[in-house]
Formats: sequence, C-alpha cells, structure tokens
Amino acid sequence: MSERQQVARRSDATRATILTAARERFAADGYERATIRAIARDARIDPSMVMRYYGNKEGLFAAAVALDLELPDPAGIPHAEIGRTLVSHFLGLWERNEVLTALLRVGATNAAAAERMRGVLRDQLVPVATRVCPDPAQAPARAALAASQMLGLALTRYVLRFPASAELSHEEIVDWIAPTVQRYLTAATP
Repeated sequence: MSERQQVARRSDATRATILTAARERFAADGYERATIRAIARDARIDPSMVMRYYGNKEGLFAAAVALDLELPDPAGIPHAEIGRTLVSHFLGLWERNEVLTALLRVGATNAAAAERMRGVLRDQLVPVATRVCPDPAQAPARAALAASQMLGLALTRYVLRFPASAELSHEEIVDWIAPTVQRYLTAATP
C-alpha cells in the first residue's frame, strides 16, 4: 500500500471516529450543549482535527446527522387520510427527536445542514408524494409545499416557540394543517 493510500485510510478512520463521537454527544447533550472539545475528547483526538475536517460545529452536526423520517407507507393509508397521517407522523418526530429541531436551526444558516435537509426532502418525502399525487411529475413541487407547512410549524412551535403555536394540542394542529397537506399532495393541479 502506498503512503498516500495509508494517509487516506487514516483520514477516513479519523473522520469516522469523529462522526461516531459527534453522534453520541449530540444525542446525549443536544446540539446546544455539545461542544467541539467534548466531541474531540470522546474521539481521543485534538479539537483542531475536528475543525480541520468539518470546519465548525454546524458543519460537524450536518455531517453527523443521519435522518430517517420513517415515513409510513402510503399504500397502507386510505387516500383521504394521507394528510392527517403525515402531519401526525411529523409532529411525533418533532416531539421526540431534538436533533430535528437542531437541524432546522442549523439549516437556516449553514449550507451543509441545508443540503442535508434538501436531501431528506428529495430522498424521503418526494417518493411518498410520487405515490399519492395525481401527476408524478409534480411530486417534487408538491413535496416541497407539504414540507413548507411542516417546517413552518416546526419553526414556530419548536424553535421560535410562538405561544399560540406551542399551546395547540397535537389534534388541533392535525385538524388545522392536515387539509392543507392533503391538498398539496393529492388535489388536482390548480
């Protein structure tokens, strides 16, 4: 093995070690309390190495977050219930997973995190929209519209904590937002 290959292998191993430590630290402490120093200590490397590979905490977070929305299979949902099911599902995700809230915060100002969010939309929500919308060619736009509702809700409820949004019950939110998400995904093109 050449010296270049050995360096590349060590670099890949270092990146993997950092990401493992970061995932564990972000899960244990949340985004706000996790620090580069703590992550580096967990990885048993110098903090400068974390900065070298990921630039800053936001870049590290974006790289470390593996985000599976675990979306329900639309084949098992009555067509008229797609909106209610997805809104309820997303609410449950936001309420039990602070990583999503952190990713939303970071995604507003960090290109890597924003790309991660775009990838989630493209890879996970667009396929669902493709299966339920009347014209599969419109699935990306319809998925983006549905995501705008859910991300807007998450921003006002979990990040900015608008009292009127934060005080709504799970069922009230589903009742208000589900018809809009249903329309975005399944209605005829306006």
